[in-house]
Amino acid sequence: MTANASLTPQPGTLYVVATPIGNLADLTERARAILGAVDLVACEDTRTTGGLLTRFGLHRELTAYHEHNELEAATRLADLVAAGKSVALVSDAGTPTLSDPGFRLVRACRQRGLPVVPVPGPSALTAVLSASGLPTNGFLFVGFLPPKSAARLAFLEQHRDFRYTLALYESCHRIEKFTTEIVEKLGPARVVCLAREVTKLHETFLVGPAAEVQARLVAGSQKGEFVVLIAPGDFKL
Repeated sequence: MTANASLTPQPGTLYVVATPIGNLADLTERARAILGAVDLVACEDTRTTGGLLTRFGLHRELTAYHEHNELEAATRLADLVAAGKSVALVSDAGTPTLSDPGFRLVRACRQRGLPVVPVPGPSALTAVLSASGLPTNGFLFVGFLPPKSAARLAFLEQHRDFRYTLALYESCHRIEKFTTEIVEKLGPARVVCLAREVTKLHETFLVGPAAEVQARLVAGSQKGEFVVLIAPGDFKL
């Protein structure tokens, strides 16, 4: 059985492991097996990942790998993989490297010709795309936009006539302001989707013309991180 198909971690391999974005039942059997047997788990926050592993009765050595130590940690972890260790890379939630730390570690391993194996699973981006009703034949994912309003407005202006769906993440602190910017730059009828707390108890999808979605947003809870989708200008629900 190949390393890709095996539930047993192979020596000298980096595993990029997706973890639940909310509902713990979404942790795959393969992810559980890999996380329970690798030599080391590299994670954003050892408390968050430690809590997840404990919930499943798993006990592994953890090491912090986050945006503040990426450069140093990527080299150190790649050295361990090169020395024959099996390492699992996880983020706090979802699929690593998608607007989360991990790219530099994966690149370092690829540069050395070391095996990098994805263990796919939950992703807020793909979950929302799949359930939004907006076009998914093509999309541009840009992660988090800059916090400055001028930069976000410039992005919207630049992509006003983009022919595919725009996908991004936004914090609860800026989501109301950002929807105002969408209405201002792209018009009140532009179809959007705002999703929060995906897979959790209070999962919410707001889909429709931007002005209507903004009104519903203001009237409801804004807790949690948002996935924002913006449809092409000629799209109608």
